[in-house]
Amino acid sequence: MGSSKGKKTSKGDKQYVSALQVAKHAGVSRSAVSRAFTPGASVSAKKRERIMEAAEALGYQVNDLARGLLARKSRLVGLVVTNPELGYRAHLVAALTKALIHRGSVPIVINTGRTEEELVAAQKTLFGYRAEATIILSGSPPSAFVELARRNGQPLIVLGRSETGADDVNIDNEGAGREAARFFLGGGAKRLGFAGALSRTPTTVEREHGFRHEGELHGAAVMIGNGSNSNYAGGQEAAQQLFAGAQKPDAVFCVNDLVAFGLIDYVRRHTALSIPGDVSVIGFDDIPEARWDAYNLTTFQQDATTMAAHAVALLDRREADPDCPPAHERLGTRLILRGSARTPA
Repeated sequence: MGSSKGKKTSKGDKQYVSALQVAKHAGVSRSAVSRAFTPGASVSAKKRERIMEAAEALGYQVNDLARGLLARKSRLVGLVVTNPELGYRAHLVAALTKALIHRGSVPIVINTGRTEEELVAAQKTLFGYRAEATIILSGSPPSAFVELARRNGQPLIVLGRSETGADDVNIDNEGAGREAARFFLGGGAKRLGFAGALSRTPTTVEREHGFRHEGELHGAAVMIGNGSNSNYAGGQEAAQQLFAGAQKPDAVFCVNDLVAFGLIDYVRRHTALSIPGDVSVIGFDDIPEARWDAYNLTTFQQDATTMAAHAVALLDRREADPDCPPAHERLGTRLILRGSARTPA
């Protein structure tokens, strides 16, 4: 539970307050302090109150790491994600950490990086600390993480993708793609464009497939532009491909809002076309920047708080029944109408 004495370090800073110091301050035994901080343990109300007052006065905090080691349960939950600082992923990580802390878990974000060395280091960190569970976000964390979690017997929740034998929460990406195509066609568009990324994550593939299939089903030409990544720079690269030829799209569905921002800025600066007069644009995610006057982006709303709540519920379900069959949840989206796309009559 901590050092038995408030020893000085070489820099003169005190170490953490120990349970023994609380016991001495309250005039009780060390075991009484332990029982006072253990739910359901036997200790009188008067003694508990005295212990809590002493703990408050000294600034004592229970050593949850030590408790976890004794119980062989760390309460750590690993969030495995590539580029956690970008776009919707940043908001999802924030929502997940908040939901996990409310649950009583300790979230640890594992940024996988992109090099082999970074991936190996991330794996060692996650499994070396014996995390209670793993949540893998969509993007490029490799299947090796999934297999390693499975071999270690960890509950595994996958967001925005599917893995054999794992619980997952997904968005209806294909349905959103089909809805985007119908929206454009209802607004009079004839030449549709899709701005995606060469990374070809599951979400990118599904959104493109739904959009292309629905457009071609109604006889519309569908052009594809792929940037190197699904970010602002990738949106500029996709726009360069889509608007380079004689036949230019008059409506573009972007795989996410960051790509849409890059595409909109490219159209405004490098073509004579206007948005939405000549080109309608729809994004995906509805991150806060989509509301900025500079973009006023029509986009599909993907609520991070809702997805985080579903992920934590699946984690609770798996913990209560480790042998239950994998759950596959699919959440809908809502098209938020703003000024970047012509609204159908």
